[in-house]
Amino acid sequence: MKKILVEVQNLSKEFKIGNKSFNAIQGLNLQIFSGETLGLVGESGCGKSTVGRTILRLQEPTSGKVFFDGINLSQLNKKEMKQMRRRMQIIFQDPYASLNPRMTVQDIVGEPLIIHRLFKGQDRKNRIEQLLNLVGLNTSHMSRFPHEFSGGQRQRIGIARALAVEPEFIICDEPISALDVSIQAQVVNLLKQFQEQMGLTYLFIAHDLSMIKYISDRVAVMYLGQLMELAPAGALYQDPLHPYTQALLSAIPIPDPAIEKKRQRIVLQGEVPNPLIPPSGCPFSGRCPLATDLCRKIAPIWREVKPDHFAACHYI
Repeated sequence: MKKILVEVQNLSKEFKIGNKSFNAIQGLNLQIFSGETLGLVGESGCGKSTVGRTILRLQEPTSGKVFFDGINLSQLNKKEMKQMRRRMQIIFQDPYASLNPRMTVQDIVGEPLIIHRLFKGQDRKNRIEQLLNLVGLNTSHMSRFPHEFSGGQRQRIGIARALAVEPEFIICDEPISALDVSIQAQVVNLLKQFQEQMGLTYLFIAHDLSMIKYISDRVAVMYLGQLMELAPAGALYQDPLHPYTQALLSAIPIPDPAIEKKRQRIVLQGEVPNPLIPPSGCPFSGRCPLATDLCRKIAPIWREVKPDHFAACHYI
């Protein structure tokens, strides 16, 4: 049996805009196994980043529970949560915004060590040098500021900061979306290498389906704050069950002109609904080619359709 490291139960997050409110996440159920990479994909604005931040309690959930290694995080006070953060870290999306421009690389990477009181004096400096070597950065640049580095180098600094306290679980919140394509593969391969060396567990959030396929053991597909499908990566890409997943995968370019010319694209009609006025029933019903009155009135149940293959659709 695989060990469940992170379990999300009926998680919801509501935001208020003026006198209106909307659910960025609604009734989310998810399990992440120790040592795996779970990919989370979906269109921009569907709630992927909110899921990551709510799991870590960077944003407090409106309802639901998050368990880490069997511990209910919502019941922890600030002091207990601070101790728990040693085991859970995040790599942010934008390497230009997530690093303090007034701090040197040594200060940025060393800050978690100070907060958690892990090393002192020369030992702390040695640890920072070790981390910079680990992510492929020159230790002679420790006194430089973030603006003196490229985007890829800045993201490596962010990775070194996340690894500083030797966490077990890292949320990678679109860590490559702000980088050049030539740099993206380097960063992803670096993350895979660290996972093998340290036994890390990742929640990898992205909208690049090809990259998700490359790095993930399982993939969860999200739409308008809810999960549509969850399956092992191979099964999801070979046999997508949900109409939304099928449409997403049909948009992946194939680097063979002959195959690309013959294949059938699924073009969705309409736009993503306004989250302030969500549709009743299935959130995808307004754009789904299979939708009926049942879909528009009653939300489908999240269920296991095949072994380890989950979906929320009336017609699967």
